[in-house]
Amino acid sequence: MSWTLIWQAVGVIGTLLLRIAGRKSISQMTMAQVVVMIGLGTLIIQPITGHGYWPTFVLGAVLVIVMMAMEYFEIKSNGFETLVTGKAVLVIENGQLIQENMKKLRLTADKLEMRLRQAGISSISDVQWATIEVSGNLGYQLKLEKQPATKEDIQRLLDLLENRMPGFLTEPTAPNNIFSEIKHGHQNPHPNTLQ
Repeated sequence: MSWTLIWQAVGVIGTLLLRIAGRKSISQMTMAQVVVMIGLGTLIIQPITGHGYWPTFVLGAVLVIVMMAMEYFEIKSNGFETLVTGKAVLVIENGQLIQENMKKLRLTADKLEMRLRQAGISSISDVQWATIEVSGNLGYQLKLEKQPATKEDIQRLLDLLENRMPGFLTEPTAPNNIFSEIKHGHQNPHPNTLQ
């Protein structure tokens, strides 16, 4: 048997096992998934060192099946998900740091402020809620008065203004508006050489 065929088999079966394991990046994986993926990576190397092909691939398949079973039980049981994955931890409530939770996470105020700045938040007092998610990412909700206006908010304001001041939203007729010429024709003719 040719070594080239063996290397190809190792690559194909190893890639297949990793593909079955999932598409998440390392930052999106739970701790258990990271351990399984590192284990798979280590197992894929074993045939190269001469420790047998099929036992390695069978063990890799068992690891993938165990990981998939854990993900299934996480979906079915909230308690199991909490046990394996954990839950988000509240670090800001009503613009105030929750020091006990930050101590549990071993998160300093400076590191939390860095994450808030990266999210475009300039003051802790602007934040209604902030959590450190299981993935390590920052989740937050700004206080109502600090949230940006949505298109729906602006449309409600425009409707209110139109009801109070009829004609407020009528389009002004500017002589140089190139969009109104589509509807009304040219107001200012172009030079003959450019027509």
